[in-house]
Amino acid sequence: MTVKVYEFTSKTENPNFEDVHDIAPAELHQNMSKVKMIDVRQPDEYTGELGHVPGSELLVLDTLPDHLEDLPKDQTIVFICRSGARSARATAFAKMNGFTNVFNMLGGMLHWNELQLPVER
Repeated sequence: MTVKVYEFTSKTENPNFEDVHDIAPAELHQNMSKVKMIDVRQPDEYTGELGHVPGSELLVLDTLPDHLEDLPKDQTIVFICRSGARSARATAFAKMNGFTNVFNMLGGMLHWNELQLPVER
């Protein structure tokens, strides 16, 4: 099985979580097909005014522990939320459970929308 790992050049250390790295929304946008994107917001936020990143899957943060085994450990995963706080928690949780190629999208959907990147609602 081939490992589908993407190395982000924009990755920076998250100031709130040890061993969590943030990546720039613009770089994610350019490489969306190379990674798995998990949105950890509530369903009403996912379809709400901020929308969601096209191709991202909804997995509510509170249910992450129940679905962690469903996520591919051999693929790069980017967690997304509204502002980057919940997705950083999700990234930290995944790291603690043996995932190595997991990242937090810096600034969440607020930043994504500021950059006028495409959204689905």
